[in-house]
Amino acid sequence: MGFKQFTRKVKCRTPLQFNIGLFFVLYAVIVVGLLWILETMLLPKFYYVFKTRETQRIALSLLEDFKAQDAETFQQTLDYTAVSNQMCISMYDSKNRGMYFRDTMNNNCLIHGYNNQHFLLKFVEALDESPDGSICMTVYDEHIGTQTLVVGYVVGSKEDVGGCLFINTILEPVGATIRIQKTMILMFSAVLLVIGIIIALILSNRLSVPITRITESAKRMAHGDYQTRFEGGSCREVDELARALTYAEHEISKADSMQRDLIANVSHDLRTPLTMLKAYAEMIRDLSGNNPVKREAHLNIIIDETDRLAALVNDILDLSKLENGSQKLEMETVDVSTWLSDIITRYKGVSEQMGYQITFTPDESRTMEFDPAKLERVVCNLINNAINYTGEDKQVFVSQVNTETGVRIEVRDTGDGIEEDKIQRIFDKYYRSENHKREVVGTGLGLSIVKAILRLHNYNFGVHSKLGEGSVFWFEIRNS
Repeated sequence: MGFKQFTRKVKCRTPLQFNIGLFFVLYAVIVVGLLWILETMLLPKFYYVFKTRETQRIALSLLEDFKAQDAETFQQTLDYTAVSNQMCISMYDSKNRGMYFRDTMNNNCLIHGYNNQHFLLKFVEALDESPDGSICMTVYDEHIGTQTLVVGYVVGSKEDVGGCLFINTILEPVGATIRIQKTMILMFSAVLLVIGIIIALILSNRLSVPITRITESAKRMAHGDYQTRFEGGSCREVDELARALTYAEHEISKADSMQRDLIANVSHDLRTPLTMLKAYAEMIRDLSGNNPVKREAHLNIIIDETDRLAALVNDILDLSKLENGSQKLEMETVDVSTWLSDIITRYKGVSEQMGYQITFTPDESRTMEFDPAKLERVVCNLINNAINYTGEDKQVFVSQVNTETGVRIEVRDTGDGIEEDKIQRIFDKYYRSENHKREVVGTGLGLSIVKAILRLHNYNFGVHSKLGEGSVFWFEIRNS
């Protein structure tokens, strides 16, 4: 399935640039909307509540000052309070005679001037009827055409009235302020939208251009171009994506190369025995069918090649099962020394027949938990590998080394060793070192199976090698 066919199945989504632009526009609209709500609905109410509480606080403070100060000082305090807060303030005695006052509105407030005497009488009556000896009223002043606030308090107490205090202040300036702020908000909204769009364009380009570039590179990689460069450059996340895709490209290229090598090697390993099977079958048919001795020899060769084919197929199937996780571990408690001794004993026939000497050096007895059947295959594959590559002395050494974290098992040969640059590839499928002294037996998958089994156990493993001195393959059975 091509890239275009694949993308047709993906639901169409809006571009990143559009989404970022829409986000900033919505953000600007929300901010402007909140400002409008604050300005038109909340600010007048907040202002009224604040103005009322502040005026009441000033009135109560003046009543305290009236008790504590002499007449001249209190008049100065009252004058200062009225001027600094743009208020009209009047204080009357119990017979409604003026005691102290300050007019900051040229007889235009509701508590000063002859024309407003009826308001003053109204406020006095309301104060007399008030259960707590205070009033707070919003009254429209026709002389100045604005809403005003009137706050009044009884001097003394309801039982012993010593007079009254009234404060009158303008509320309407908040309306003018709101109108000015509405104009400013309108201008601010336009500026905010323009800035949001500009930021959206810059940010979307900064994010979308590298992503688009990475997408194009991914398309080229999907068509087999494994030299594609993935470049980030906009932010850390995009850089990490580019590095991840570069690593994926390297691994895919490596896997592709290994797949081609696998197919080539499997084809070669299959072709040779199949050719021999056919050849010797034809020889039996045409030449040795009536000759028991030759027929027996030819049949033995056919059997050997069939065994070789079966071993190759079995190794391929086992490796596939190990790598895809279909094989599970069957854990048992095993004495490592005894288990290794049994494995080495089974090589006695090979040692005597082919002249190899396999030396086992055990450590103190230690019981560990692992899958003995699978780890036996690991040890056998390592010994077979050592037999293929050991020196002319045909010596192979197997060691058990107990450690604090478990048991380390080592298999050493005396061959030519492995070059440093090839050690990393030694566990790859079908990789074979060129430093062997004799015909290599096996399928070429032994060390790959070793790696798969040890990874299934989550055990550490590796190889140490020095040219001219041989190699040591090791793995460690860890404490559970």
